[in-house]
Amino acid sequence: MKENLPPPEFGEVLPAAHPSPQAVKMLWLRRSTPADFLTEPGPDAATLETILTIAARAPDHRRVTPYRFVLFEGEARRRFGDALVEVYKTNEPDAEEARIECERNRFLRAPIVVAVISKVDRDHRTPEWEQVLTAGAVCQNMLLASSAHGFAAQWLTEWYAYDEGVLKALGLGEHERVAGFVYIGAATQEPNERARPALGDLITRY
Repeated sequence: MKENLPPPEFGEVLPAAHPSPQAVKMLWLRRSTPADFLTEPGPDAATLETILTIAARAPDHRRVTPYRFVLFEGEARRRFGDALVEVYKTNEPDAEEARIECERNRFLRAPIVVAVISKVDRDHRTPEWEQVLTAGAVCQNMLLASSAHGFAAQWLTEWYAYDEGVLKALGLGEHERVAGFVYIGAATQEPNERARPALGDLITRY
């Protein structure tokens, strides 16, 4: 892995475009790797910082910064799994032990899990919808940055992104939501291509 480039300085003149066949190939072949196919190693601290810095370079109308990150590494993944189990058992008191263990191990599927938290500022003049879209763009940037650094990743929500008990355990504020949990690690197997929509079905001309 090449040494990370320093981020540009505020006000620095930047290229308007970056012609790169390698980048086009990465985008053309981009495919999420299921979290069940991830393992060690994950990015080291410096690489993770770079991935998050790139993720934060998402379009953000009027610089609201309507998102933040919660990192799960090492034993924190197991501790959060225990919190998931407590909520799950409350919701599903008759759940079988195998399913409970599945919930306990969810965050152990990858060495790094990043929760991208959408935090809309409802008093800001930038429309709420645009702020939510920024959080989604951050998730996509993180997938691309992970891939460019040689790591596989998947952006998931699953039930725990919407459960009030889990959101409380995460310490989310009143207007905060989980945009996604991004699992990052090394792939144990290559993912197969999935069905894609026909471009012609997506386009109308004004």
